[in-house]
Amino acid sequence: MNRAATATAKHSAPGPRLPGLYLRSRALPRTAAALACIVLLAAWSAGRLEDHFDHSARVPVLVLAPLLVSSAIGTSLYAAADELDRTAVHRWWPRRLLHLLALAVPAAAALALAVPGHPESFGAPGMVRNVLGATGVAAASAALIGARLSWLPMTVYSSAVYLAAPRTPGGAASVWAWPMQPGPQPAAWLVASVACAAGAALFAVRGPRRERG
Repeated sequence: MNRAATATAKHSAPGPRLPGLYLRSRALPRTAAALACIVLLAAWSAGRLEDHFDHSARVPVLVLAPLLVSSAIGTSLYAAADELDRTAVHRWWPRRLLHLLALAVPAAAALALAVPGHPESFGAPGMVRNVLGATGVAAASAALIGARLSWLPMTVYSSAVYLAAPRTPGGAASVWAWPMQPGPQPAAWLVASVACAAGAALFAVRGPRRERG
């Protein structure tokens, strides 16, 4: 093989460049920075609320912080050149799934640390559950209506639940109002887990819906 052919082969090898190109095309550094800001704001807000009231006053943080996290993750799923993704020789579903997990799992862990104590009430377990469930809804929304509007369904649902959920946890409300439930509610965990798994699988297989630039 002559030098020209060798140089062409080196430049055409996509392997080492793919991760960097993917990170830039999905604006993942900016998304990670946004998630860090959300975590810091949630920690500050939860601490202030508990100082002036008690741990049950952290419900707004338990609902709003995962909603903001899922919105940031959902919008990062936008593909500016999705036709290139669909025609690539590499399988994209592992990359899509890794994209979701690489953002959702650290965000859930960080937000769990933002609300320490009282795990039986509105503490770390509830925060992890809500992050996973909301991210699953955002991922499914990205596949069905597009990444740019993936924040909308969960925002509408969370707002309605926040206004309509009963003050007493449990019962049927643990199913339809799962973002408002304390951490150990099994039904709320089941709904959030199904939403997370179904949304992640749908997005991994289909990818984001095509959107006009």
